[in-house]
Amino acid sequence: MLNFYFAPMEGITGYTYRNIHNNCFGNIDKYYMPFVAAHEGVHLKVKEKQDISPENNTDINAIPQILSNKPRAFIRVAKELSSLGYKEINFNLGCPAGTVVAKKRGAGFLSVPDDLDRFLDEIFEGLKNTPIELSIKTRIGIKSPDEVNHIFEIYNKYPISEIIVHPRTGKEMYRGKPHLDAFDEAVRISRHKLCYNGDLKTLEDIRLFEKAFPTIESVMIGRGLLADPALIRRYKGGLSIDKDELKNFHELLYHEYLDTMPGNIIAVNRMKELWNYMSIFFPNDEKKIKDIRKSRTDKEFEASVRVLFSSGTFTNI
Repeated sequence: MLNFYFAPMEGITGYTYRNIHNNCFGNIDKYYMPFVAAHEGVHLKVKEKQDISPENNTDINAIPQILSNKPRAFIRVAKELSSLGYKEINFNLGCPAGTVVAKKRGAGFLSVPDDLDRFLDEIFEGLKNTPIELSIKTRIGIKSPDEVNHIFEIYNKYPISEIIVHPRTGKEMYRGKPHLDAFDEAVRISRHKLCYNGDLKTLEDIRLFEKAFPTIESVMIGRGLLADPALIRRYKGGLSIDKDELKNFHELLYHEYLDTMPGNIIAVNRMKELWNYMSIFFPNDEKKIKDIRKSRTDKEFEASVRVLFSSGTFTNI
């Protein structure tokens, strides 16, 4: 049986979503938090502190993630997270966003492998007397999948607890198909425990992956779980989500956002992002989904959602 990790997705999988998903559906072994950025001389933002606060992550296995290319800043933030009780900390070498890559952070750090090697040497030296387990989430390169060999030769030098591999390049972002041949190469040469991440959206996707890579024990899923929050429950033999359960999940999430966010329209926009994924349950109701996406106020949004759930055709997947 695979272990399942929920991928961090900026602006969506914050602590409110994580807790409500866990309470409603569970079956997730680790929830990875959206990254906090570590800068020299700059403290964490209020929003970042709120998301990583242990009080907001009490009953889930939540893993904080750091984005940085400054070793001293990384070490400082990692120790701060450790003081809050977090044992595993994840280093983001996967984010392909242009503004991140341009600063040689996230996947952009892979474009300067010698600098990355020095960075890893310094942070593992700085954290060697701490209880921190450092995992990495990585792409297979910045421009070419052929970079995977050199990148994993660097990783093999260090006591990384686990490497989560998204087998696309940074340049590809989320386009095209994952390079499973490059992932297979990573499996061959890596001395670390590996987790697979990339385009596992359905039960069939998961089962095909299991057959192709029987030695891999863990997978990370993002978009597939946002679309079908009961996906892992179904994988484990449980029930598919029905309209009433989806509606209840939606209502719990929306009202918690209304209670905790600074402005109703912010809560609406957060929910509209989710409908980009959950709309798969209403494939024949494009106009109703479009009305949700076009809503400009909380009242418009609520009315459009009521129409969808009352007269839309729910299709189980």
